[in-house]
Amino acid sequence: MWRNLAKHAYTRRLQLSSQHSSFSPSNCTSRFYFPDKARALESQDHVYSLRPVADLRRIGVLSFQKDELGRPGFGVTKKPVNFFGLFGYQKGYASAAEAIASEEDMSGVDEVQELMEEVNKGDKLEKQPKLIGGVAQGKHNVLRRRQIKMETEAWEEAAKEYRELLSDMCEQKLAPNLPYIKSLFLGWFEPLRDVIAAEQDLCKQGKNRAAYAPYFDHLPADMMAVITMHKLMGLLMTGEGNGSARVVQAACHIGEAIEHEVRIQRFMEKTKKKSASSNNPDGGSNPVTKEQEKLRKKVSMLMKKQKLQQVRQIVKRQDDSKPWGQDAHVKVGSRLIELLIETAYIQPPADQLGDGPPDIRPAFVHTLKTVIKETQKGTRRYGVIECDPLVRKGLEKTARHMVIPYMPMLVPPLNWTGYDKGAYLFLPSYVMRIHGARQQREAIKRAPRKALEPAFEALNTLGNTKWRINKRVLGVIDRIWASGGRLADLVDREDVPLPEEPDTEDEAEIRKWKWKVRAVKKENSERHSQRCDIELKLAVARKMKDEDGFFYPHNLDFRGRAYPMHPYLNHLGSDLCRGILEFAEGRPLGKSGLRWLKIHLANVYAGGVDKLSYEGRVAFTENHLEDIFDSADRPLEGRRWWLSAEDPFQCLATCINLSEALRSSSPETTISHMPVHQDGSCNGLQHYAALGRDKLGAAAVNLVAGEKPADVYSGIAARVLDIMRRDAQKDPATEPNALRARLLISQVDRKLVKQTVMTSVYGVTYIGARDQIKRRLKERCAIADEGEVFSASCYAAKTTLTALGEMFEAARSIMSWLGDCAKVIASENHPVRWNTPLGLPVVQPYRKLGRHLIKTSLQVLSLQRETDKVMVKRQRTAFPPNFVHSLDGSHMMMTAVACQKAGLNFAGVHDSYWTHACDVDEMNRILREKFVELYGTPILENLLEGFQKSFPTLNFPPLPERGDFDLREVLESPYFFN
Repeated sequence: MWRNLAKHAYTRRLQLSSQHSSFSPSNCTSRFYFPDKARALESQDHVYSLRPVADLRRIGVLSFQKDELGRPGFGVTKKPVNFFGLFGYQKGYASAAEAIASEEDMSGVDEVQELMEEVNKGDKLEKQPKLIGGVAQGKHNVLRRRQIKMETEAWEEAAKEYRELLSDMCEQKLAPNLPYIKSLFLGWFEPLRDVIAAEQDLCKQGKNRAAYAPYFDHLPADMMAVITMHKLMGLLMTGEGNGSARVVQAACHIGEAIEHEVRIQRFMEKTKKKSASSNNPDGGSNPVTKEQEKLRKKVSMLMKKQKLQQVRQIVKRQDDSKPWGQDAHVKVGSRLIELLIETAYIQPPADQLGDGPPDIRPAFVHTLKTVIKETQKGTRRYGVIECDPLVRKGLEKTARHMVIPYMPMLVPPLNWTGYDKGAYLFLPSYVMRIHGARQQREAIKRAPRKALEPAFEALNTLGNTKWRINKRVLGVIDRIWASGGRLADLVDREDVPLPEEPDTEDEAEIRKWKWKVRAVKKENSERHSQRCDIELKLAVARKMKDEDGFFYPHNLDFRGRAYPMHPYLNHLGSDLCRGILEFAEGRPLGKSGLRWLKIHLANVYAGGVDKLSYEGRVAFTENHLEDIFDSADRPLEGRRWWLSAEDPFQCLATCINLSEALRSSSPETTISHMPVHQDGSCNGLQHYAALGRDKLGAAAVNLVAGEKPADVYSGIAARVLDIMRRDAQKDPATEPNALRARLLISQVDRKLVKQTVMTSVYGVTYIGARDQIKRRLKERCAIADEGEVFSASCYAAKTTLTALGEMFEAARSIMSWLGDCAKVIASENHPVRWNTPLGLPVVQPYRKLGRHLIKTSLQVLSLQRETDKVMVKRQRTAFPPNFVHSLDGSHMMMTAVACQKAGLNFAGVHDSYWTHACDVDEMNRILREKFVELYGTPILENLLEGFQKSFPTLNFPPLPERGDFDLREVLESPYFFN
């Protein structure tokens, strides 16, 4: 760290002797010095500065010495040095973040020696400040301190805020003017804190022998209260709908959060630096202090080398405790939920009370819910926590006051180096989402580092893409949302009123009314869930909007697909998310970029325009320039052309960027932050066509060049229509489908079959296809009778699957072969396992689940446990789509790494690749080359060989026949990704 400080402090290279690397003491004192403010490191109470070298000599840190050859130079004294005196301050830590972050700023004798050796060797010092994540090192250090604070002190800060509000309220004898939901939190905080504190006292005295007692007093009561409130409210927002959450889920979440915070707080207490006087005023040696000093030096060394993931490992080792386990989580979580239920109350506002006594009632209730299993006969009961309607009303405004963990990072994520080493600085981070699948976790941990390197490199590339908030688009969204929503696919912020009960005894009318009430309640429940989701996304956007940039750490699902670890506002999300996000780095458009920006506008406008040739899309944009300018200038007051787009917020963002460019005196030099997408054409079928070298399938999904993009959905719709026209001419007396065909002919289009075609490669069943088409028909309200809708959906689903089998015969053949192989393996009670083309080990997790009963203070909970028996049918049906997902994940990761090496910014959403407009041509070249490279390897042959090696006693079916499609044609296909 001293080296970096010295490099930033120099204004010119040292004048060193041409014969040797040492220098005279006079030269040193006059030329080599640290300015008093070479680097100011911000803290809550201190600004640290570095002393001139002359001062270092005077106080005995450095001395003038000669080396073994008699050459003059500076050395380091051997006498002990009081570094607190050296820097002129008594170092204390005001926060966990400061305690950790300041470690890299601590120095020691060894580091000064390293500095002097480097200077004596005449190292060439940097003239430009070092950039980390696109910012100077000083600013990066400030951002990193904030990041550590976000990860380690979020709950502590929230508890502190409630304490201060309570204190102010007591002093002023006046309730603070708070938002509705925050006032609820404040009202619940004190009584919950007090009962937790009382419970903790009983635990400490040994009077509470409950199963949760050993874990209950490791955190301050106020912090436990805040975690309980925020975690439960978060689940109520995103859980079952209608303001309820399952007890087992809520208890697990709260218990896990408590344990994680305990580990962080325990680590910080053990490693907190204290001055010698405050620790041991008698001056004697203190073995505990020595251990702390030793640990802090280790932390200092690791922080200096930017190895924070190893510091995170120290957290696990230094708390002297084993992981709590799921049983302890649910016991602690259940007790905290029980205490919240006992202490949290709510009452209607004063203007709704009338003349009667105040209606004070519990804010939460614990009930048992009975559900009927659709696939099996019988029912199932489970516990839920339900909130009062008044709390439910406030849930939609809760997000902005919530502690949201795993926020986007202010600094680049740690590089992945192991299963749990990478991404966030202190929050638990795992390279793969295994959802409790033990064999998958073991496979990743056993895999050699070399096998995981390609995946690590790709995840690091994705995580280092820097984003920022598009403030203009966010401003428009805020205005629409404040006005009640209902525009640009934003949900209505008001509920649908319940229909009035009819004043009749007619059973048919009453039955019809009950159906309407049920439908309205379902609609309102869905609206509530959507409103909560939007609020969470907007809360994150508002928190990040003033940042220069931020990063999304990525990890993998078990198939090898990459995902951002932050769950709400990310580029995998809805049009709202994608419209708000843009690259932090801007690049000049150039001639090519201007063209791609026009094409991108047509793509996000869609509505058939995205199926035109590139020239047709450019022409569409140029024919709507007035609408584009109006949308950018007056998005809500003007003609609102952008609202007619299929992706309205992305369309608005593009209108703004394109307007700026076209109004510029030099459009091609306009700086653009816009991510431009290139999407695969029904990408799953593209992978099957490449696997089978299928000419017909390849042409249908744009692996072959054409004048305009082939539209597989329209092709399938045309085949379905042909079949239905033939059926419609038959006699209804002998052919029941004749009437259904006549009913559906006017309804068949690409939208009706699109979802079924998309999911066909992922193993959609007849029942799944039927339900998809049924939803499309109900949306159109073309068929009034519910029974007719059902029978028409059955017929349309069968017809669509028949058309798919005709057009993609090779794909069906490969899918069947994959399923048969999986059945052979699973029938012997083995899970299907394979390696992706990048070497990532994959184990399908589908095992039968057993149930383990745990008695908690709230109720008996049934926890799921993996058994040793695999689910044969699930292993068979899931393998084809999972295998194809592992292939598209490999293609995306190969492309990401190659783009990074070519100097491109890259983001990926499975089969949609993003970069700056000016770099689209280069990315297009790379992604095609990587696709050809991927399928240039014998993928199916390698898979079969792997199965035969792993299960030598089993007999597998022979490989399916394949065609003679030339993969190199992909290199010349302009609409392969477009």
